[in-house]
Amino acid sequence: MLKGPAKMAETATPAETAHVDRVRGARRSPAEHLAEAFTSGSVPGTVTLTEIPYQAMVGIRVHPASDAGARVASVTGGLPATCGAVTGGAVSDKGSVNTLWLGPTEFLVVAPEEAHDSLGGSLVSDLTSALGGDAGQVVDLSANRTTFELSGSHARAVLEKTCALDLHPRVFKAGTAVSTELAHIPVMLWKTSDESYRIFPRASFADFLGRWLLDAMREYASPEVP
Repeated sequence: MLKGPAKMAETATPAETAHVDRVRGARRSPAEHLAEAFTSGSVPGTVTLTEIPYQAMVGIRVHPASDAGARVASVTGGLPATCGAVTGGAVSDKGSVNTLWLGPTEFLVVAPEEAHDSLGGSLVSDLTSALGGDAGQVVDLSANRTTFELSGSHARAVLEKTCALDLHPRVFKAGTAVSTELAHIPVMLWKTSDESYRIFPRASFADFLGRWLLDAMREYASPEVP
């Protein structure tokens, strides 16, 4: 279980908490300036696009069969064993921690912002402690990417305009996450439910990809499209 937020609540002074709140208030997510366009370009139930900013993301390199791998798995709730696999709870569960497979010994842990508090403990420090100095690596990647959520009955059709993967549900099932490209932008694509996808572009590509997705959605946001 993650201990960071609980530790913070117990150990942070009022001044430290106020400082963290000020820093958070000054942040700007990579696609914040597109929020209005995302809302106006979305049609609930048909296709919607939102940004989920400030998620905690941690890159891990560890051999899953090692003692260190077992300790890391105890923090994350498991390590995926095959390409496309994702471990952890449902994304609808508040506080859910998920681990995406990047390679046989490489993983991306994704968790809510609250898991990444810097006061008194965090996801990064918990994973670093679990590694325990053994062979491996824990790297904070939270500022490296943002998260887009594309959902609705036409979400797959939007992605199929640019994605080379076979996204048919018999092949790309809910709970699958893989590295791919959208509009020539490298991303992690995670199908979180039958009609919902989470897309992880690097922050520097968020503006371009957000605008591309809005343009691709336009066809399905028209009133005449069923």
